[in-house]
Amino acid sequence: MSSVVTQLWPLWLAVVVFLAAGGVTVVCSIRLVGLGDTLADRTGWGEALFGAVFFGLVTSLSGIVMTAATAAANLPQLAYSNAVGGIAVQTLAIVAADAAHRRVNLEYAAASELNLLFGCLLIVLLSTALLGSFSPELTVLGIHPVSPIMVAFYFGGLKLIQGREGPMWTAVVTRETRLDRPEEDDPFGTRSSKSLAGEFAAIAVVAVLGGWAVARAAESVVTMTGLSEGFVGGVLMGGVNALPETVTAITAVRRGALTLAVAAVIGGNSLDALNLVVGDVAFRGGSLFHAAGTDQLFLTTVALLMTAVLLGGLLLRQRLGWWRLGFDGVLLAVIYGGTVITLLY
Repeated sequence: MSSVVTQLWPLWLAVVVFLAAGGVTVVCSIRLVGLGDTLADRTGWGEALFGAVFFGLVTSLSGIVMTAATAAANLPQLAYSNAVGGIAVQTLAIVAADAAHRRVNLEYAAASELNLLFGCLLIVLLSTALLGSFSPELTVLGIHPVSPIMVAFYFGGLKLIQGREGPMWTAVVTRETRLDRPEEDDPFGTRSSKSLAGEFAAIAVVAVLGGWAVARAAESVVTMTGLSEGFVGGVLMGGVNALPETVTAITAVRRGALTLAVAAVIGGNSLDALNLVVGDVAFRGGSLFHAAGTDQLFLTTVALLMTAVLLGGLLLRQRLGWWRLGFDGVLLAVIYGGTVITLLY
């Protein structure tokens, strides 16, 4: 048993683990949407804030474990690539959710001040990470000073967003807009909020175990195939990392929880940016930010670009747009496709 934990896995086992983790993630994420939608109503947090914080936390847990495990195993570029690559793939989840909402563009129907604010917070965090990579290579107790700064920015931004006195910007309500209102028919009416929160937490534990397994599998794939850490971390691990947000967004759209669909992605991305801090703490060979190579800095820039395009879509709110996806959906798909090709070659 100890050899499975400490040694590299055969390639076939690594592939099986990737597929199995993906399957379990899909099942858990579908269940998570129903629980989260109900808890958002019962707690009074609303879909946008609950989705960005609690949904973001649970759906990010597997990615946090992946980053920590690979950084601790002295694979800093793999850890960094997983963190920022996951953000890029997860932003693409908006396109998948948009395709599932066929009446109008998702961004047209789910405009929310909170989602815009979390998008701005994500840009601040990613930009700070880039500044850390180009700053002097200084560490305190093995941790780069930019790590605590990113944590302060996240919680400071969260406090500003949650504590604002009232909306200073509102989206024009159209007949296609789905307002965030509690459902009259509670699908979990016979269960207490404590019971629902317990199941929510149990799914989080499954996410942690899945993240560890994927990290171990990724180490084996890098060693056995010779693929770059940028590609394996940013595309393969990032794809598994993004599955919770992708499935959650599509399922939320199917349930009519449109604001939750967007919030789960943007909020999850903001928390995933803090994966770099987790990796910096776990990596004992210096600063994770300075271990980043060209591929990792490229992925960070891609994540920034995709976030800016998404925010543009949320602000412009095209009703149909290009191929029923809007300009932002098409551009996100093109940008990510180009990213995969660049990393592969």
